[in-house]
Amino acid sequence: MKASELQRWARTRARGRYRFVLVSGVLAYGLPMFFIMTFMIPHPRFTKPESALLWLFTGAGYGMAMWLMQEYRYRKAAPKS
Repeated sequence: MKASELQRWARTRARGRYRFVLVSGVLAYGLPMFFIMTFMIPHPRFTKPESALLWLFTGAGYGMAMWLMQEYRYRKAAPKS
């Protein structure tokens, strides 16, 4: 992890995990996937509310996985005090 990446993650980290999961996972991943998979490539068995719940939880899972991966990289590269 480069110094600029460390600084950027430190700022993101300071804002909090839940905000990161909401913004990066649910809004940036789950919401676009909901629209694509519901309106552009509809699944015949899922209703719109079911699809919304599916992509809400999938986005939250994706956001949490990204948080954990970035935390691992940050802790591995951060200078020890």
